[in-house]
Amino acid sequence: MKKILLSVFLLVFAFAASAQNSSQSYIEKFKDNAIRIMHQSGVPASIILAVAMHESANGNSKLARNYNNHFGVKGRSNVAVPKKTHSSYKQYDSALESFQDFAHIMTERKQFSHLAANLSHYDYLAWVKGIQRSGYASSRKWGSQVLGIIRKYKLYAFDEKPDSVTTKATE
Repeated sequence: MKKILLSVFLLVFAFAASAQNSSQSYIEKFKDNAIRIMHQSGVPASIILAVAMHESANGNSKLARNYNNHFGVKGRSNVAVPKKTHSSYKQYDSALESFQDFAHIMTERKQFSHLAANLSHYDYLAWVKGIQRSGYASSRKWGSQVLGIIRKYKLYAFDEKPDSVTTKATE
């Protein structure tokens, strides 16, 4: 009995550790893109990363793997698909295109554009609340789940002003 319990414990621990690594590697892989898009669009890098992590299961979802769609965006694709697929989800040539399209949705679609016009890219909390209120996701838990990701992995650090980053580094 003790061996079974120990085996189960080790499996759970290994699974938790692999999930952590998956999240950390996803952040490392895409943080520079998220920061660049933040400076271009005004959408916080923490929002871009956390929503992508949540919606794509750190890039492990079928949509992310097969369509480079990290946000579950529906619509027509501009990608030439070699074989006919029947999907209501957009397909992108790269994950970067998916990230850029998400920022475009947040800044150009009427239901979300007020966020970029009224919020700074340092206010991730207001962004999450605004995105949820504007109908991005139907789940009532979506906002708290995205906030949990931002806080757990300290993604808000990517939203900091460049001056405050260098000041902290030189102190």
